[in-house]
Amino acid sequence: QTQLVESGGGLVQPGGSLRLSCAASGFTLSQFAVGWFRQVPGKEREGVSCISSTDDSTYYQDSVQGRFTISRDNAQNTVYLEMNSLKPEDTGVYYCATGTQGLFSIHAMCVRRLKEAGYWGQGTQVTVSA
Repeated sequence: QTQLVESGGGLVQPGGSLRLSCAASGFTLSQFAVGWFRQVPGKEREGVSCISSTDDSTYYQDSVQGRFTISRDNAQNTVYLEMNSLKPEDTGVYYCATGTQGLFSIHAMCVRRLKEAGYWGQGTQVTVSA
C-alpha cells in the first residue's frame, strides 16, 4: 500500500523545537523530491522546505531559513524537518508531499509543482504558543 505518514507535531512554547517525520511505504522516497508545506485557516498552503531527489539540494522559505533543516534517512525511507527557535507564526498543519522532479528546480518544486501534482500525506498539527 502506497502511503505517506507525517508525525511529530504538537504543542510547543516559542523558542522550542520539534522534529517532523514523513515516512513512506510502498515506494522508495529517495527517488522523489519531497517537500514540507504549511497551511493555516484562510490561507493558501505554502511550501516551507523541500529536498531534491537528484542531488539533495534544498529550498527554504525565507521565514524559516536558518531555523529549519530538511534531511533524508534513506534507510528509514523517511524525510525529516527539524524545526528550531519556533515562533507563533510557524503554527499550522504541516503536510509532506512527494513527486517526480524531472527537470524542475527544487525551488519550482516547492513553490508550484508539488502543490499541483504531488502525492500528499494527511498532515500533522504544529502549535507554537505560550
